[in-house]
Amino acid sequence: MTLTREPELSSPPRPDRTGRKSALTYKHRLSRLDVKLSPYLYISPFFVLFGVVGLFPLVYTFVVSLNKWNLLSGPGEWIGFDNYVAELNDPLFWNSLFNTMSIFLLSSIPQLIAATFIAAVLDQNLRAKTFWRMSVLIPYVVTPVAVALIFSNMFSEQNGMINHLLSFVGVDPVMWKTDVFPSHIAIASMVNWRWTGYNALILLAAMQSVPRDIHESAALDGAGFFRRFFSITLPSIRPTMIFVIITATIGGLQIFTEPRLYDATTPTPGGAHRQFQTTVLYLWEMAFQRQNFGKASAVAFILFIIIVAFGVLNFLISQRIATTDSRTDVKTAKRVLRRKAAADREAALASSAAGEPLDSPPSSTLPTGAKEPRS
Repeated sequence: MTLTREPELSSPPRPDRTGRKSALTYKHRLSRLDVKLSPYLYISPFFVLFGVVGLFPLVYTFVVSLNKWNLLSGPGEWIGFDNYVAELNDPLFWNSLFNTMSIFLLSSIPQLIAATFIAAVLDQNLRAKTFWRMSVLIPYVVTPVAVALIFSNMFSEQNGMINHLLSFVGVDPVMWKTDVFPSHIAIASMVNWRWTGYNALILLAAMQSVPRDIHESAALDGAGFFRRFFSITLPSIRPTMIFVIITATIGGLQIFTEPRLYDATTPTPGGAHRQFQTTVLYLWEMAFQRQNFGKASAVAFILFIIIVAFGVLNFLISQRIATTDSRTDVKTAKRVLRRKAAADREAALASSAAGEPLDSPPSSTLPTGAKEPRS
């Protein structure tokens, strides 16, 4: 007789002396930690650089603005918000803020209009498109110092090219460096010449992302170029337009190089009578000529608050425009559907009056329980 023995059940593996099981557990934990922390490590360089280059100087500037700080002797006594009160009561600060706003409006508005027009032209089917698109970027490549020196000679009051050209049409020489408004126009022309092509390329990239099928359908429906541009192109590039407006606002409120080098012969930065002294130029004078770092930091922080306020205002206006446009689109769609339903009903009534049977129900047939749109 043969006896059969059942195989013994193998016991579960036990960790050996080398600790292999514990090593696998450590790897598993490390893998889970990698999945959780890797995304934060990948984006951390930006926040680290922002904290070192952007956030720390901002906080440190606010701390300096609360002290009586001299360039040579260093930090002095704590005076709180006295620097802010002194600057808000200083007429030179308000003069610089007025000059900044004037140059900003004279540069940003024409610049955005010209950039949009150039981008629309470059978006067409032109010959040598790459050449023209690269040509508008040439002014941006030129250094601001060279641009300021060239325009300073062009707008010279004695032998400048602009006054020489105006003399041919009987216009008296304009005091481009002495009067307030002409000096603002001259400085704004420098900013427009340098930054228009850069913004045009950004808007051009946004225009090229608009589907061509929409333009072709609108053209088949009889829409002309301007109709398609204002009804299709501009609404489609609204986010890019908002970006360009915000960057132009930040750059316009921080303008420094152009007014600093426009008339470098005057001992006072910004003209003999401060007729084109901007806020950043006034800040530079306060810090490095008057050696008052406390007031200069207060001016810098006030300018920071103004820029943030402009940015929030642009955002709110853009959101308001987007909401209004969406409501308009919904109303337009409802109106089109009502007209289509009315036309289908008229066609159905005309067919029934003629005695022609309807092969299929009209397109305006609504499902059960739905309300029929008003005609």
